[in-house]
Amino acid sequence: MQIIISNSSKEPIYEQITNQIKSLILAGELQEGTAIPSMRNLAKDLQISVITTKRAYEELEKAGFIYSIVGKGSFVAEQNLEVIREKKLKVIEEQLSAVIANSREIGLSLDELKELLKILYEE
Repeated sequence: MQIIISNSSKEPIYEQITNQIKSLILAGELQEGTAIPSMRNLAKDLQISVITTKRAYEELEKAGFIYSIVGKGSFVAEQNLEVIREKKLKVIEEQLSAVIANSREIGLSLDELKELLKILYEE
């Protein structure tokens, strides 16, 4: 499992870890039941505090992406991909609503917005 931390990112380190592990799980690169590195090992590999990895793992567990067994470690949880897809779709809808509101404020037409979306989507 490869996690890359960016010190120049505005995103906190624990969120970078959380988001990258979520992406690996959703992409199927980490399968259900797969052991993930211990908090200590990940902290050592990334040269960060164990407190940071602990927070990331707690967030992942709270969101249902991993589960932990005392003395054995943390593992990828079973995922209901349809529920995850619906959650992501809701986030996309909220973000698009904000984009539409901003577009209307500056007088951007629907055709111009579609063209911009098409350009960005195909990058």
